[in-house]
Amino acid sequence: MYIVGIGPGSLEHLSRKAYRSLTGSEVIVGYRTYIKLLGNLTVGKEVITSGMTQEKKRAKLAIEKALEGKRVCLVSSGDSGIYGMAGLALESLKPENAARLTIEIIPGIMAATACASLLGAPLANDFAVISLSDLLTDR
Repeated sequence: MYIVGIGPGSLEHLSRKAYRSLTGSEVIVGYRTYIKLLGNLTVGKEVITSGMTQEKKRAKLAIEKALEGKRVCLVSSGDSGIYGMAGLALESLKPENAARLTIEIIPGIMAATACASLLGAPLANDFAVISLSDLLTDR
């Protein structure tokens, strides 16, 4: 199972590894809007989508498909390991299934670095990224 960061939205920002993971997969699971951004990369694949706030459901569905022996990409915008699906998917994995799956986290370009580049204002020296979202955050 691949957990793939697709970057900020344009396919030109998709890494080669993310591209290979997507084209080599049988199943792609993701938020409806992010799947649309993939365009023709979803052709010929089983595509499972859901709406916002369904992140846990998507992670569980991706794991179930991978346990069936399918090559699965769980899609996340930006970088899957930064406020993305990677942490949630790993948390959703039951210990008894962990040894049955090979999981690879494929990084992507996060919006902060894409925007900084577009504006010509690189994130040089010290900087911090803080999420103001309370989604999937214990209160």
